[in-house]
Amino acid sequence: MLFRTPSIFNQFEGLIAAESTRLGGVSPAPYASLNLGINTDDDEANVAENRRRFFQALGLSAGQLVSSYQVHDNKVLLAERPGRHEGFDAIITRQKGLVAGVTVADCTPILVYDAHNQAVAAIHAGWKGTAKQIAAEALNAMARHFGARAADCYAYIGSCIDGDNYEVDEQVARFFAAGHKWPGRAPGKWQLDLKSANKAQLLAFGIPEGQIEVSPWSTFADNEHCFSHRRENGMAGRMLAVIGLAP
Repeated sequence: MLFRTPSIFNQFEGLIAAESTRLGGVSPAPYASLNLGINTDDDEANVAENRRRFFQALGLSAGQLVSSYQVHDNKVLLAERPGRHEGFDAIITRQKGLVAGVTVADCTPILVYDAHNQAVAAIHAGWKGTAKQIAAEALNAMARHFGARAADCYAYIGSCIDGDNYEVDEQVARFFAAGHKWPGRAPGKWQLDLKSANKAQLLAFGIPEGQIEVSPWSTFADNEHCFSHRRENGMAGRMLAVIGLAP
């Protein structure tokens, strides 16, 4: 299984959305096997072949992708053509044939579709980006550039590390409300739920809860199917979450 397709988007003809797994590629350990991350130490030829397989399975080509070197901030890119950028953790577009993508290996991928304006967003939210309200920034940018309204938006909060396995210290936990964290196993430690923290931003924007799907998968707990930076001690491949409209 090269990828999973969020069911929330199945109702929309011409919308392409998926998050990759770690299965079905050519990379050897520790990046076995569908490593899609170009900033890992994996061989470039392996990553290129993995990306070819992933995009081909979706009926796309890697040349349709717009992406960015992610920096755990809250900057949003308004994309009008494919290509590689730097410094953005969210990408928004309504150009048909263009696919926005973010790479993850414990951080939270979020995909959004504005059904009225036919616009999409791909968001990368680690703890820093979540604390800096990257999901809210992306939604506000969609409203500003496309006229997006919450009632027309559908969202998928993708596979990431789960709260039971994401231990952080007080310096991180202090940025999050009580509903998204709980005391850890050791003094001064906390368990942090990135999915609920990001869902809160979507709900605050006004997206109806029934229009938000949350992945049941944990990158850490489901390491057989997912890459996990924490579980694999930093030697992990990367998964790719993409969304776009067919040309």
